[in-house]
Amino acid sequence: MVRNIVILSGNSHPTLAESVCNMLGVPPGNRILSKFSVGETRCEIQDSVRGKDVFIIQSGGGSVNDHLIELCIMISACKTGSAKRVTAVLPLFPYSRQPDLPYNKVGAPLSKPPTEVPKDKYTFESVPATPGPGIVKSASFNKETDLARVMSKTSLSNGTGNGLARTNSENYFNANGINGVNGANGTNGTNGSTNGDAQHYLTHSRAGSYTTHDYENPRLISTFQAKPGYKRWVAQAGTLVADLLTCAGADHVVALDLHDPQYQGFFDIPMDNLYGRPLLKRYIQQNIPDYKEAVIVSPDAGGAKRATAIADSLGMDFALIHKERRPTRITDRQNATMMLVGNVANRVCILVDDLADTANTITRAAKLVRKEGATAVYALLTHGVLSGDAIARINASALDKVIVTNSVPQDEHRKLCPKLEVLDVAPIFAEAIRRIHHGESISVLFQYD
Repeated sequence: MVRNIVILSGNSHPTLAESVCNMLGVPPGNRILSKFSVGETRCEIQDSVRGKDVFIIQSGGGSVNDHLIELCIMISACKTGSAKRVTAVLPLFPYSRQPDLPYNKVGAPLSKPPTEVPKDKYTFESVPATPGPGIVKSASFNKETDLARVMSKTSLSNGTGNGLARTNSENYFNANGINGVNGANGTNGTNGSTNGDAQHYLTHSRAGSYTTHDYENPRLISTFQAKPGYKRWVAQAGTLVADLLTCAGADHVVALDLHDPQYQGFFDIPMDNLYGRPLLKRYIQQNIPDYKEAVIVSPDAGGAKRATAIADSLGMDFALIHKERRPTRITDRQNATMMLVGNVANRVCILVDDLADTANTITRAAKLVRKEGATAVYALLTHGVLSGDAIARINASALDKVIVTNSVPQDEHRKLCPKLEVLDVAPIFAEAIRRIHHGESISVLFQYD
């Protein structure tokens, strides 16, 4: 029995919260969490949380945006109710796959070089070679080159009135030579100035003299097109979620198998990332016959470190599936070709990954290892989100078994997929909550090797 603690559950995974409460010997906290007819979330904490240690269990599967707002409102309600400490327990952290830039299906951003420009001509996009002995100097502006004449040949569609280049002989403000450049049509050929007062040339300014911020000419502003290699601004949702939880009042955050470990650095509060590898290792040892002869396979290069940690601790062989993206031309970026690095012929293959959403990567990897001669294919996943047509894809795939944890609800998935097996993560979170509440170290939960 743990005293002076309150465990609240959101609407995302009440079954997991009930299991954690049963293991800790505390009753679940009473709360009202519903929606108004307009769709806004209503939260009311019915138990007293004054001076208590509050843990809110809310996963990120399903309606992730609704669950995230529910969590923020519950945290704020507990802080308003004078809770001593509020810890957000998120088995699947929402938006954990967007720490920096969204995943691009066609690979890394590529920039096509300006091949239409001769190599001996200098452009503003070219990069001069590093000077050194034996290296020919790159072409650039020399003393004989008139910078003004070169600049006059540059045409910017959103910088002049008609999209044409402005020459040196053109007048900047009007055609009468008021403050004319280089004295063109001006009464004073030395500096191009006339005896007209300032009010005159401000009133009779040239129609084409405006900048890109002149909204009287929206036609030319809308003609801007991103050049090859231009990176459009993208929202970093991962950093935003970390700030939302912190500003809502969370004092501590606990998650399981973050997709990107760098996510911990986005928080200004303590953030613990638990591991699901002990569960996966125990399953391999107890349920796969002759597991020492099997091969741990990472379905992509990003999960190689995760898979090698399990392979090294169990003394098993390791293989890697690499997505080859080497187009001959910039327009040839098509679906990646999957290449297997390692030997899986006549052996059992165990695919290890942290998350399966649409299950496209894991099913393609299973098809590849089957083609290379694998006798059986298992898939061990920490988070089985399985959205969209993932269940149908798994049922029709070469996978023999798919093992996931209950970090997100799996009841409906098990009814639709006979290949699915579920491991319980409630003991991991129950022990973490107990240790955090008593001020004990939780580093023993990190020792997965």
